[in-house]
Parts: sequence; structure tokens; C-alpha cells
Amino acid sequence: MTLASTHSDKAHYSVMLEDICEALAIKEGGIYADCTFGRGGYSRAILSAVKDVKVIALDRDPTAKEHADILLKEFPEGFMFAPSCFDDLDKVLEGLYGQESKLDGIVFDLGVSSPQLDVASRGFSFRFEGPLDMRMTPEGETAADVVNTYGEEDLANLIYKYGEEKKSRIVAKAIVMDRQKQLFKTTTDLAELLRRIIPKSKDGIDPATRTFQALRIHVNDELGQLERALEKSLDLLKVGGRLVVVSFHSLEDRIVKQFFVAHGKRVAVNRYRPDLSTNLSPLKILTKKAVMASQDETKINPRSRSAKMRVAEYTGGAHA
Repeated sequence: MTLASTHSDKAHYSVMLEDICEALAIKEGGIYADCTFGRGGYSRAILSAVKDVKVIALDRDPTAKEHADILLKEFPEGFMFAPSCFDDLDKVLEGLYGQESKLDGIVFDLGVSSPQLDVASRGFSFRFEGPLDMRMTPEGETAADVVNTYGEEDLANLIYKYGEEKKSRIVAKAIVMDRQKQLFKTTTDLAELLRRIIPKSKDGIDPATRTFQALRIHVNDELGQLERALEKSLDLLKVGGRLVVVSFHSLEDRIVKQFFVAHGKRVAVNRYRPDLSTNLSPLKILTKKAVMASQDETKINPRSRSAKMRVAEYTGGAHA
């Protein structure tokens, strides 16, 4: 499998695809979960890797279904799709295979995809004018609801926590003042305010970046969903099953790293026979440090520059 053979263009590019397939150690007869499906790059690669393999794909974004239908026609026996959040993987797996069913591997591709960012009507990006929405699904509050109704302190805390914006209090105060004159309706409305009050950084990052990230994470409960899904994964993997997570910003990666460390520490050391030391933890961490995309890949797809992959193997050790 090569990068050229698995990606037709940058918009449909599956980040670190070859690394992920290698990390999953895909085997014949295995059952794997693809969270999140997106345009199906990881699912297709897994289904094409070996014979008699099955993939359960999840995605809460309604636009994913049309791409899932295409893959279902190509792999009618091996592919299954659920229009669900990935922290519902346990329910989806039980519904398909029963309560005692287990997986050989789970891959999480976190954050928002390039196709989502590039559709102005979704309101994810400050690069295009569109409604200030940012929701992965049609339900729930929008980013506009947040900036137009939240109190100044709540806004400041949200923007600092999820966007790591140092000027969060200045941003929150400006939002509250401006919305008294006119409510925020579009991405441009908010982006122009942020560019007016936050100086452009030396590295060229748009002043709107951190606040837009914070709103998107909050509106979609991205970090809460990740934490719940990681905890559930320990009950869903077979012994020897692989857990592979690709993150795109420090908040996600920190949660993954802390989860791996918390569940991968306990080792019973035999002082007389070190070779017989026993791993008592549920996870064996296979990546000492986060794996980054190769230089060749980042040249093809600049988005992959921020990608970090962490991999662990389920040992069967006890966990809470």
C-alpha cells in the first residue's frame, strides 16, 4: 500500500494511513472499529489489507453516510456503518455481535476533517463566511448560541480551557460588548472581531484560530467524548488488540497520553528473574513518544504536520 494508491486528493487524505495500518497489525478474520469514519480512508485500507476482515465504522456527521454507502457496496460482507458518536461504540458492537463480543483493534481519528472545514455552510472555518454553527450534527446549541448567550466569565473560561487563548478575558469582554449592538450570526462576524483585538502572531497563525477551536470543541463535547470512549475501549478489545489514536492538538494528545500512562504503569518485577516480570496493567504502550507524520507525507498533505499517533496493546490486565 502506498500513499499515492490510497489518496486521490488532499481533501480526502487519510492522515498517517500507512502508520495506522502497521500499528493495528491487521490480521485475517479480525474485527476492527474505525472512529471516526469521515470519507472512509482507514476503513477501506483495513478492508483491503487482508482477507475475511470486518470493519465497524462510526461517524455522527450525517454527511458521512453517503461515503459509507459506497464502501458498503464494495465490501458488503465486511463493512458496517453506524451513524453514532464513537463513545457509543460499546452499544454498536453489542447490537451487531452480542454482549461478549470483542475487537482486534480500534482507531480514533480525532478532531474535524478537511472536507468539514472546507464547507462554508458548516461554520467550522474562519476562512469562509458561513453561519456560526460548528455542530457535527443538526442537534444542540450552535457556536452562535454560545457567543450570544453565555456570560462573560463562562466565555472566558471556555475559550481559555479549550482554545488555550491567553487573551481569553479580553476576547470574552469584547464579545459581550459587541453583541449588545448586534448578535453574532456568521463566522466572519466573529473572526473580524478577533482579528481586531488580537495581534497576529509571529508564526502567522490567524488570531481567530484558538477561539474557533474552543467553540468547536465545546459545542461538540469533543474532549468529553474522547475520555468516555478511551475508558470504554479497555472493555472492548481482545487480549492483544491494538488501540491507535491520532490527535491534532495538544488538548487531545494530553488526554490520550495521560490515559495511556494511567493504564500502562503497573509491572510486577521478579528481582531474581527480570525476564519473568509481569505486566499487571491493561495496556502495554507501544509508542514511547508520539509518532509524527513523515516528511514525505507532510509535503503531500500539510494538515498532517500537527498529527500525533499513540499506540497501545490490551494485555487483559485488571482495570477499574
